Amino acid sequence: MDKSTNVKNHIIEITTELIEQYNGNIKDITARMIAKKADVGLGLINYHFGSKDKLITECVQRIIGKIVTEFQMTRQYKSDKERLTACATYVFHFLFEHSAISRVSILGDLQYYTKNCNSVLTQHGFALSLQDKMSNEDKSIFVFILTAAMQTAFLGSETVKQLLGYDFTKAEDRAAYISKLVDILLKGMVQIDE
Repeated sequence: MDKSTNVKNHIIEITTELIEQYNGNIKDITARMIAKKADVGLGLINYHFGSKDKLITECVQRIIGKIVTEFQMTRQYKSDKERLTACATYVFHFLFEHSAISRVSILGDLQYYTKNCNSVLTQHGFALSLQDKMSNEDKSIFVFILTAAMQTAFLGSETVKQLLGYDFTKAEDRAAYISKLVDILLKGMVQIDE
């Protein structure tokens, strides 16, 4: 790896730490602050990324992009339901364990929803968990709804607790929510297909 790549990766690591430290409040993070903590000149941020906003977007894209791909599917699953529930639970836990980064990613995707945004990449990852009987069109709709329901529950976790009774500070409630959600969606898709 060349020195330029090492510097760029170091800036990304430092920026990621700051995003988490400031709980996703990216307006409180300045390019000067990033440069100082990374011990680099301010010009290097603009050279490598163009702007602070592009740097933060790249940090979040890298972090979230790894989540679905890091999910190990080496374990054998008896059904799509079991496989998808495991994958979605893994992603949902990540959202809460890295809430600052997740919030930035989701809100950014909602503002600039593109085919390469993290939400769509997550949907593609979920679609890989669905191997049985479902058409590609149904898979696309299914994973879109699943991702949207997960994001809404994450962003509105306090309201979800009041409305549905799930306390997402507890891992078992997060897992129960995903299990119920996948179950309801799969049953709905089966009824549509019949």
